[in-house]
Amino acid sequence: MQHLRTFTDSEKPEWRAQNDGVMGGVSSGGARLSDGKLHFEGVLSLENNGGFAQIYSPAKHSDYSDHAALRLRVLGDGREYQFRLSTDASIRQSRIAYRATFPTKASEWTEVRLPFDAFVPSFRGRTLNGPPLDLSSITQMAFLLADGKPGEFALTVDWIALEHFED
Repeated sequence: MQHLRTFTDSEKPEWRAQNDGVMGGVSSGGARLSDGKLHFEGVLSLENNGGFAQIYSPAKHSDYSDHAALRLRVLGDGREYQFRLSTDASIRQSRIAYRATFPTKASEWTEVRLPFDAFVPSFRGRTLNGPPLDLSSITQMAFLLADGKPGEFALTVDWIALEHFED
């Protein structure tokens, strides 16, 4: 395994929030670094046709083509989250997101494996038929919650890693 991100307090907080307020919703969510962990927390609201909260960051290592999967170590709240990757692929002058979902267990640390063939292209929540994920040009990574369940949420991330084919 090759760690992509560990979250030391000295790391710049490069994670930015993008919530459903861009479409009139009122969900809140954001990222903070504390105790060597990334914390994605907020309140999901379905008011005003809302229902998503997201944090995103530039990809520090952009070529994942020699790897089979991503691995995450997370402390969850029992909700289902999405991990998203982006490239330069776009539709209607907007970035396509390649998403894979993963469940969490409330108050329990788990290691999640996301094979790259599980990532599907999507645009504004809708699944697309293509283009396929180009693992040689990853530009961004993100965590997103859009499970249709209003209320508080909290996901803690210990690390994000790339899994080699042999791992």
